[in-house]
Amino acid sequence: MYIDMQPIPFNRGYYSIDLTFFFDVSLELYGGATVGCERVSGISIFNKKVILYGSEGNVKMFTSESCRDEADLQGNKVLPKATVQVAQPVALSAKLCEHCRCGCEPCCVIPDCIANRYGGAFETVEQKNTVYVTIGLFTIVQIVRNVQMLIPAFDFCIPDKECVTSGDNPCELFRKIDFPTDEFFPPKASDCGCGCGRQN
Repeated sequence: MYIDMQPIPFNRGYYSIDLTFFFDVSLELYGGATVGCERVSGISIFNKKVILYGSEGNVKMFTSESCRDEADLQGNKVLPKATVQVAQPVALSAKLCEHCRCGCEPCCVIPDCIANRYGGAFETVEQKNTVYVTIGLFTIVQIVRNVQMLIPAFDFCIPDKECVTSGDNPCELFRKIDFPTDEFFPPKASDCGCGCGRQN
């Protein structure tokens, strides 16, 4: 998967995120009763664009990891980071088209790191048959930005009072404590109370 994020001109604080998914698709082809099954593998490509608000940062950030020769006095602008969470894809359907001319082939350059898994670069040649697959995908796209937070801090302190217990035997005190069932087993959802049967 490739992620490309660019700020949107004339719309400050918004970013365009271009996502390119590469799916490894494995199919079993049957040629008839006398021909056995043959497994083939290929790549399915899907492009998606989202626009999210990521605010603006008017400061520049320099770290100790930056090399002196690579220091860019005009760059280092603090930009947000795009993250994508992807669930396991779901195969929905596949169909074989003969001499399909629907024009829906994606014009995308397949990276070498992916093409090498299939024996090298893919050649653009006219194919007799084309397999079109439909894949269901659940994703969550986020823009993450580091922000400063003010957290109250206190100096260490030494307790000046002794802990007072109700008895000399700690086991007796422990036996009076109810077992924390909810800590091990979260409580089930309760009915909303309107009579519809929907769970909260």
